[in-house]
Amino acid sequence: MKNSPLHSRRRFLKQAGTTAFAFQVVPSRVFGANERLSVGCIGIGGKGAGDVRDIAAAGADIVALCDVDESRRGKDMTERFPKAPFYKDFRMMLEKEGKHLDAVSVSTPDHLHCHAAVWAMRMGKHVYVQKPMAHSVWEARLMTEVAKEQGVATQMGNQAHAGEPIRRAVELIRAGLIGKVKEVHTWTNRPIWPQGMPSFPKGQPIPNALDWYLWLGPAPDHPYHPDLCPFKWRGWWDFGTGALGDMGCHIMDMPFWALDLKHPISVEAQSEGATDVAGPLGAVVTYRFPKGPFSHELDFCWYEGAEEARRMPPNAVFAGTEFDAESAKKFDCLLIGDEGKLLFQRRSERFVVYPKDRLEAFEQETPKTIRRVPNEDVEWVEACKGGPAALSHFEHAGPFTETVLLGNLAVRLGKKITWDGPGMKATNAPEANALIRRDYRKGWEI
Repeated sequence: MKNSPLHSRRRFLKQAGTTAFAFQVVPSRVFGANERLSVGCIGIGGKGAGDVRDIAAAGADIVALCDVDESRRGKDMTERFPKAPFYKDFRMMLEKEGKHLDAVSVSTPDHLHCHAAVWAMRMGKHVYVQKPMAHSVWEARLMTEVAKEQGVATQMGNQAHAGEPIRRAVELIRAGLIGKVKEVHTWTNRPIWPQGMPSFPKGQPIPNALDWYLWLGPAPDHPYHPDLCPFKWRGWWDFGTGALGDMGCHIMDMPFWALDLKHPISVEAQSEGATDVAGPLGAVVTYRFPKGPFSHELDFCWYEGAEEARRMPPNAVFAGTEFDAESAKKFDCLLIGDEGKLLFQRRSERFVVYPKDRLEAFEQETPKTIRRVPNEDVEWVEACKGGPAALSHFEHAGPFTETVLLGNLAVRLGKKITWDGPGMKATNAPEANALIRRDYRKGWEI
């Protein structure tokens, strides 16, 4: 195979490998060999609790904790981090503890990601933010710009981005495993929380431990109800980004990265049950991307829906494989190229390729050009200390998040959108402006 196209691609990847994924971070202070990163954690319940533990396990010191619900402090957090002061307001935490902090994690509901992250970055703090990186397209763009201006280390929390399956799949697809890609299909069985609600519920008494108005933050004013907080916020447009925002940043990540995609040129959606206040019961979103280095002009499709509203790719896209829409797993993607198909699961190193004989040859001949790391938390902590950038840094995660959230824009407008990515504008839908960048509650303006 020395003179094959695969060999040429291998040589190219070897030459490009040191530059295509390399990115150095200049820390705000110089760390000694054994010095530990000091992190303040905003949002310490649910997924946030896991993030606090994981960042500590990665070698950082947790020196401050923040959550609008005092009950989240709990025995576990108190015993694990007895010296970390607790705050309800992240702004107060940053003001009081800023001189002790090198970095901040943000694991709040979506509508608070941008405000907490931008506040911290403008103080020179490195930032880790759970997915989706932002609540709106404009917020994702702002966070990307501020990170670049401040020169801080960043990471969006789509954990599998740091894992072997995704990093190896990127290398194989760029080496030509299935030829140039012409279609991408991605899907989830979520939402697993309520969506399609016609209106907000009437208010109920606010729990004593919860500061409801801090939880609302920049979002519009609504009375408290347990159908909004602590878990079911994802289905409400004012706070969450639905199933697409929840799982799209996981499932769409590998093909977006592998194909080196930038801005789509259009996006359209067919949905069931979406309302002015809540996400759909099921949806199909189709992004159109221009031709790229590893792809033709292509349709990138997203399917979502739980139970009877489940949306899946049509069986025709599985033709030539042993799979169909019923047997495919609940969180998967399928890439169709000129020379084959790849069914990919983000946590499995068992790649399913058709024709089957292509995989072995490409596995043997394709070098590993992307840095391998133990996990995303170690990758981010090391980046904060001056090491190579975490590869889901905002320069990558920002444009990716913009793309994901454009799908919700199409769902909410109910029309095909032609998109000017650099200008951040729906050229055929001026009514989109209010959703691309929304107004904030008084006192929370950026």
